[in-house]
Amino acid sequence: MTREQIPGLFVTGTDTEVGKTYIAAKVTRALCAAGCKVGVYKPAASGCRLEAGELVSDDAVALWDAAGQPGELNQVCPQRFAAPLAPPLAARAEGREVSAELLRTGLDYWRARSDFLIVEGAGGLLSPLGDEDYVADLAADFGFPLIIVGDNSLGAINRLLSALVVAATFRDGLTIAGVILNETRESDADPSAASNLSELRARAVPPVLGLVHFGGELPPGIDWRALASAE
Repeated sequence: MTREQIPGLFVTGTDTEVGKTYIAAKVTRALCAAGCKVGVYKPAASGCRLEAGELVSDDAVALWDAAGQPGELNQVCPQRFAAPLAPPLAARAEGREVSAELLRTGLDYWRARSDFLIVEGAGGLLSPLGDEDYVADLAADFGFPLIIVGDNSLGAINRLLSALVVAATFRDGLTIAGVILNETRESDADPSAASNLSELRARAVPPVLGLVHFGGELPPGIDWRALASAE
């Protein structure tokens, strides 16, 4: 397959800790179950743990496991840093820097081995990935439609609509395949959790794909391959 023929989705979020990896892994498993050979890529990660002398990204491990452990784990996230800071700051703390070239070329390893690609960003669309790069820059360069994940909690409507505005106005506009609300904790104590989905569907233009309950499954009936062709 050529570079242009390989479909993919770029999973981003309204912020950190909204469950992007959980959703990306679930989508990956669904695609694998449908017969896709899925390559998974996280361009950079910080807050990594040290294991046997190497930094390990738990997000990368989760994605790799979901894809059936294809290729090499180190290629899932080739730029890993220890400090729980934005990647350029975490890199600087180690006397290193984020390679803007590797952020982009690291995906080529998976292009050569896959018929579908799942990319997970770090933080939200305007989270810095390098000294001059935001997550949205990579999303624009890769050209994959976005799956935007938001935490189903108070303020979810504002956060998701703000993310949609950023996506629509960044460069020439980023294609949005859909929006997912994700419960990152039990929602009984948050009265907004019961109405966020209906409010979002009433106010958001892109497809609102549904709600994932805490520790639950993806909404049924979603054709992820078709969403990768969104325009």
